[in-house]
Amino acid sequence: MLKLSVGYQYSEKFSFSSIVKNYADSIEEVYFSWVDSPGGRSMTGGFDGYFDYELQNIMVEELTKIKEMGIKLDLLFNANCYGEEAMSRVMRGKVYSVIDFLSEKGLAPEVVTTTSPAIAHMIKEQYTDIELKASVNMKISTVKGMMYTAHLFDSYCVAKECNRNIPLLRELKAWAEENSKKITILANSGCMRDCSGQIFHDNMVAHEQGISKQKNIDFMPYMCWNYLKKHENFVSVLQNTWIRPEDIDNYEGLADTVKLATRAHQLPGMVIGAYARRMYMGNLLDLFEPGFGPAFAPYAIDSSKIPEDFWKHTTGCDKNCTKCDYCSKVLKNSLVIV
Repeated sequence: MLKLSVGYQYSEKFSFSSIVKNYADSIEEVYFSWVDSPGGRSMTGGFDGYFDYELQNIMVEELTKIKEMGIKLDLLFNANCYGEEAMSRVMRGKVYSVIDFLSEKGLAPEVVTTTSPAIAHMIKEQYTDIELKASVNMKISTVKGMMYTAHLFDSYCVAKECNRNIPLLRELKAWAEENSKKITILANSGCMRDCSGQIFHDNMVAHEQGISKQKNIDFMPYMCWNYLKKHENFVSVLQNTWIRPEDIDNYEGLADTVKLATRAHQLPGMVIGAYARRMYMGNLLDLFEPGFGPAFAPYAIDSSKIPEDFWKHTTGCDKNCTKCDYCSKVLKNSLVIV
């Protein structure tokens, strides 16, 4: 059975380790950013030089419980930009200090996921027992893309756009197996397929603290939210890269792990539970991160009305959405007012 890689989230409302415990048999690893470390999501526990030691202690406690369940820890260094420190000794010191601190607490990560070839090189030089995973944000979608970094990475979270291209996934998995590598796919990204604003957005997230101190213009930087202001563009959500919980087992033999985006989701337990059970009944938009419930309101997509042939059809088509109305028909039949 394909197991899950789920993203740690701190919340005052729930204990993430308790969620993991409920679905431990289905979870391979928990990935997380460390306190005051830029990543692919908003920075946790640090701002204007303030370091949240209380949050650090909570994370140590939570990760210890997760580690005791026999679940791997996957440390993230997945910011899209590290600025002038990108390949510096300062960056190396920061990376090593986090890994050494976690190791001293009995929480040595089995995996590190990064967007940075430089950070992968730093870790490979010092920690030979850590698996290096290429981040999904590297947008690796070809054998060539894996070959270029094969000396650095042991596994690849491939680009989201691979998810509905089964021949391509077979090709990637075959090369990975021949070269003792592994493949991860991200199942519940709400991001638009082939988003032309992703690099800009990811760079903004990496520099979020600095941006927040500027006198910024009135501008919505997220292409998806602008695009979905028009009702006629709603169908694009069905044409994205996500995989329904009901269809996950179709990827047996095509991937080694299924990643779920849960670090910023309001209901991570609901998402993990749906994919662990391979079943979800509700507003399909609520599974995704980011979720577009507010953009669709007062409408929702009733997941029970998605046809059984949806996966087969959307993985078998040529992705030329301008010449096909299948997803438009599915949206018409599944869109409900709530």
